[in-house]
Amino acid sequence: MRRRQLAATAAAVLGLVTGLVTAIPANGAPPQFEHLKPGAQPELAERVPLNVVLLGYKPGSVDLAALNGTLPVNHKPKQITRLLAGIDETVGLDYTYDYRLQYADQTYQNRFFQQLAGFARPVEVNSVQAKYNAQQNNKLDVTASHEIDAPTVEKWLAFNPPSGVDTRENTVYLINWYDRPDFKFHVYTKTDEPDPDTGQNWGKYASRGLVAWGGTTAADEESGLGATRRVWFHDLSAGPDQFSGSWNVDNPDLDGDNQPDYRIPPAWEYAADGYRKPGDLTADLGRLLRTVVVHSLVTASPTYPVELTIAKAATVNLDSNTYEGWAGSDKYLKPELVTAELGEVLPGIDLSFDQQNLPYDGEAKRCVEDWLRDVSCYPETNLPPFANMFLQNKREIDRVLDDQGKVDYELPIFNYAMTQENLPWLGYAGDNWSDGSPGYVYNWLSPQYVGWGYGFTSTMIHEVGHHIGLTHPHDGYDGITGKFFEPTGPYYFAWLGDESNSVMNYLQINTDFGQFDQDNLARFRAAALIEAANALAADVLASPHADRAYADLLRADQLIGQVKARLADHEYDVTRELADQAYAAVAEGARKAGIDVQKFEAEQMAEARAARAAHPTEPLAPRPVTPRKG
Repeated sequence: MRRRQLAATAAAVLGLVTGLVTAIPANGAPPQFEHLKPGAQPELAERVPLNVVLLGYKPGSVDLAALNGTLPVNHKPKQITRLLAGIDETVGLDYTYDYRLQYADQTYQNRFFQQLAGFARPVEVNSVQAKYNAQQNNKLDVTASHEIDAPTVEKWLAFNPPSGVDTRENTVYLINWYDRPDFKFHVYTKTDEPDPDTGQNWGKYASRGLVAWGGTTAADEESGLGATRRVWFHDLSAGPDQFSGSWNVDNPDLDGDNQPDYRIPPAWEYAADGYRKPGDLTADLGRLLRTVVVHSLVTASPTYPVELTIAKAATVNLDSNTYEGWAGSDKYLKPELVTAELGEVLPGIDLSFDQQNLPYDGEAKRCVEDWLRDVSCYPETNLPPFANMFLQNKREIDRVLDDQGKVDYELPIFNYAMTQENLPWLGYAGDNWSDGSPGYVYNWLSPQYVGWGYGFTSTMIHEVGHHIGLTHPHDGYDGITGKFFEPTGPYYFAWLGDESNSVMNYLQINTDFGQFDQDNLARFRAAALIEAANALAADVLASPHADRAYADLLRADQLIGQVKARLADHEYDVTRELADQAYAAVAEGARKAGIDVQKFEAEQMAEARAARAAHPTEPLAPRPVTPRKG
């Protein structure tokens, strides 16, 4: 693995670290470490700030003390795929929260709503609002609606916060325009990013109307903030919207699973004769903050263990292979955009992309079409039909892996260009069907999908995002219940997390990874690197020439101390870079002690997989991206 250089800020920090003088015991005994923990899990703690600003809510309508009491005090992210198997596998991160809840003063509120009114553009009532109007139990009818550009509002809130609020920290604005005399019915939109393959502008569909938005990065190509801010807003008086189900106040079950689905209705439905009683408002906002903001956006848990994929990688190859069941599908894939978007969430990694077409015949054709017929093509494995693609590609994997030994990590991606209509899914980041470790990435495309407006590119970016550790913004691990949640039943409202600037959502209105994605993945990578440093340090200290590595281990110890300090300051990129340097320092010492680091890394990977295989998972129910027409 080639050694990477720190960015300017991290280099300055490193200069301080390497300037420290630490004595090595004269008797040749191993030195004492403060931060390096040979053989142990990392211990990375962060007190996470979260500002919550209420705009437009009547004083007393939300009990701030009670709202604070609904929120988690601390949280330790867990590996989602292992959690689903009933196995407790933390990642070495330990969060506590610093909540700062406030009603904005009247002067600021007047200023904000004056801006909001200026941003509003009169439009006809959209089809989702019309569906709400047609409900039997709706409190009122939406009339004279308006559209407001969501990124414009996010940017204004990011750079015009109330006094004392620092939006470089995680900041949530809870908005309720309805109680003001200048209220206008409205819905937010994001229409500046059509599908890169087909030009379909999903943001113009009423089904993509928004009541929340945020998480845009500084460098987002379409609506970048220009400087790092961490803002998300939810407007109770907007919509109603399709995704979170707020338009439907008649039917308890929205997704057909015979379970009532909990939704957060529009502001006017919190009434004695409304869908929800006024006294439920505080608890509902608590659900929103705890589930969507804390556990899905700000401090999410990883889908897959990053130590099994990109944690120590300096070079990664995306090996894309298309089973060409219909000619011409290549024009619906933009490799340069895939690597550009992934590069923004994987700083420090050199990404490459290979694309080849494979014949759609033989086992590949048989297995995918058996899956569509709900038939296993390898019944002797006792795995369900959805495992067909993994099993077939695993048996033929040698014909696609052409960069082994040239890069640190090669990810096989299999695309199916098929003529069949009504394919069930767009994409899936699969596991290995045995122990919850990451497997391969799959994408599907058909002429029908193209006609609807889908291509391969955005789906591929999304699914690779899962493979490297990112979850949807609508699901995650709830540290209070100790369970994984999805947007159904009591968590249906979690669909609101999709109303954020992340390709990991289901809206298809952007291809970018958001600020919260970048923050979370930087933390995951840092924790995995420190875990690897600890593991390698244990091997070094057990070697007969350990004394040759003492100086490097002490340097790593100091670097890990700086990792902890920078994490405490919420400097996530620098945290990850310093963790990389800490691992590099241990690796340098290991080489001096006569340890084959490359062999160690291979053995560590094998041991990690073996440990997981010792507690095999039941085959996981797939949670792929499903096509949604306008």
